[in-house]
Amino acid sequence: MTSSSEETVVFTPRPPAVKINTISVADVKAALIAGWRDFLRAPLIGLFFGGIYAAGGIAIFLLLKVYHEPWWIIPIAVGFPLIGPFVAVGLYETSRRIAAGEPLNFGQILMVILAQRKRQVAWMAFAVLFIFWMWLYEVRMLLAVFLGFKSFSSIEAFFNIVTTTPEGIGFLLVGTGVGAFISFVLFCTTVVGIPLLLDREIDLVTGIIYSFKAVLQNPAPMIGFGILVVALTFAAFVPVFLGLLVVLPVLGHATWHLYKAVVAE
Repeated sequence: MTSSSEETVVFTPRPPAVKINTISVADVKAALIAGWRDFLRAPLIGLFFGGIYAAGGIAIFLLLKVYHEPWWIIPIAVGFPLIGPFVAVGLYETSRRIAAGEPLNFGQILMVILAQRKRQVAWMAFAVLFIFWMWLYEVRMLLAVFLGFKSFSSIEAFFNIVTTTPEGIGFLLVGTGVGAFISFVLFCTTVVGIPLLLDREIDLVTGIIYSFKAVLQNPAPMIGFGILVVALTFAAFVPVFLGLLVVLPVLGHATWHLYKAVVAE
């Protein structure tokens, strides 16, 4: 007979392990083609989410002009596309529905996004925002160290100082190096981590570990994809951020397909 003092032990089954595939540059190319195809299948959904990015970029630019803080343009321009994977949950869900042959109901897609606040993706958002905040703080500190006694009242004056003075060039070199490291950490954290947390019921730490493993196991194609994301996003900034309407939806869809190639079913 079991005494009342004994405790009942309940064993909770562990989620199945995630297998990371080895991919090639050809898989990255295929993911980009699939991303473009998904955008053409659901252009209005893509334009909606791309419009959020474009509107955010325009609003940030106007705020910088109004408050005369042009130095923020570099860290925000670098960090802006890097927080994109979390916002792109809607694009991931759209690609998932296209592949599964499910209806592209916009209301249901929005509900999936809202539902993430109760799942591990919400905690990933905190991790991403923390890294992004550290990036902004690092740039502010470097600005004080290198350009503390410089003054600039416009974006043009700021770029003139950082490209023509020894202090400004030092700021760019050190800031670029530190920013590249932070960007790499953020990319490794999210590129597979966010789609994985959306797709499967696993915890945040496990998702981040597998995301890093995916990059470290496939350094050339994954890092190449990250560089391509940053390059295309910067190119999309040129026409008054309007290029983001197309570029970011395509990259969001492509990220989902790259995740499906890296993570075994």
